[in-house]
Amino acid sequence: MHQNIKNFITLDKSTSPYYNVNSPNPYFRKKKIMNKKNKLQEELKRYYALWRDYTSVYEEWAKTQGLSSNAVLVLYSFYDGEKNCTQKSICQKWCIPKQTVSTILKDFQKRGYLEMTAMPEDKRNKLIKLTDLGKKLTNDVIGKLHKKEIHVMEKMGLENMVNLNDNTERFIRLFQERDIEHHA
Repeated sequence: MHQNIKNFITLDKSTSPYYNVNSPNPYFRKKKIMNKKNKLQEELKRYYALWRDYTSVYEEWAKTQGLSSNAVLVLYSFYDGEKNCTQKSICQKWCIPKQTVSTILKDFQKRGYLEMTAMPEDKRNKLIKLTDLGKKLTNDVIGKLHKKEIHVMEKMGLENMVNLNDNTERFIRLFQERDIEHHA
């Protein structure tokens, strides 16, 4: 069998002229570009699937605590150094709709986890403060979450975790760039 036909049939990319990335033939250069676009599309699909899975594992974990993932984020607002919050600050920090946060806060208030008082400078905005029961819940839930996350990070290894955070940060920065219209 002719060597080129054999290479083409066996798809040996290292020796086949049909996969020469430096080919002067525009058809093969275009095919390489299309393959790259296809691979990028596949990685984008994978990215969205991972995003869904990532969100799902946190939602499932929150359910084991009797909460939604948004309720956990509301608790985290207090755990993360903020002793007093407003509904607006929580919404902005976590990108959670105002109505969702309002519903969570009202539920927490009914359960005795927090108190809401009108702010003197703006009566429409309420200052939210955890009760002792709310502080206990927050420390318990967020403490368990941190323990789980630290365990996962230790299994991944510090270097992999740093790389994950660095790459996520880079993706965000590049996504925020204004020249996207030129690439579309």
